[in-house]
Amino acid sequence: MTRPTKIVVNCSTGAQEEVELTDAEIAENQRLSEAHAAWQAEETAKQEALMAAKQSAKDKLTALGLTEEEALALVGVTQQPPL
Repeated sequence: MTRPTKIVVNCSTGAQEEVELTDAEIAENQRLSEAHAAWQAEETAKQEALMAAKQSAKDKLTALGLTEEEALALVGVTQQPPL
């Protein structure tokens, strides 16, 4: 398996050189990739929790006698969220 590479550009001369990543650079890229995946999972979970809370609020408001449109307007949903 070949090692990942990067392009190094000398801005003074415009010369480009393809250089293999060091072990430290590979480890840092892996760490950043894992951190991003964890952040993305957290953001997805937050969004799903928010949508569930809005659906719950809408359900409670319609149980009190509001129309679905009125309930959606109060909870800040412009359309029915997907379940």
